[in-house]
Amino acid sequence: MEYIIDAKNKRLGRVASEIAVILQGKKNPKYEPKFEGTDTVTVNNIKDIELTGKKAEQKIYYKHTGPLGHLKENKFENVFAKNPGFVLRHAVRLMLPKNRLQAKRMRRLKISD
Repeated sequence: MEYIIDAKNKRLGRVASEIAVILQGKKNPKYEPKFEGTDTVTVNNIKDIELTGKKAEQKIYYKHTGPLGHLKENKFENVFAKNPGFVLRHAVRLMLPKNRLQAKRMRRLKISD
């Protein structure tokens, strides 16, 4: 089944958790934890997603380049301005179980601006 989610004026975490449940197949009556599921999710209006409080200024994304001392920091404002789809994709990835099915489930997430 294909789900279409409109992210306009919705909170980032609430949308991400809803998507994670769908991608795992938990809304399907034939849910089985060991299978990846068949449901796909399309998210629209990602640029209008919201955060509460001061998260827009205080939330930081970390990336390590490999060598010692090369930890890079990016604030939410900069990352969201550059690529709003990354923010949602990152949140959903962290909410999915960390196993061999995670990459297969993430492929069924489509983000359109």
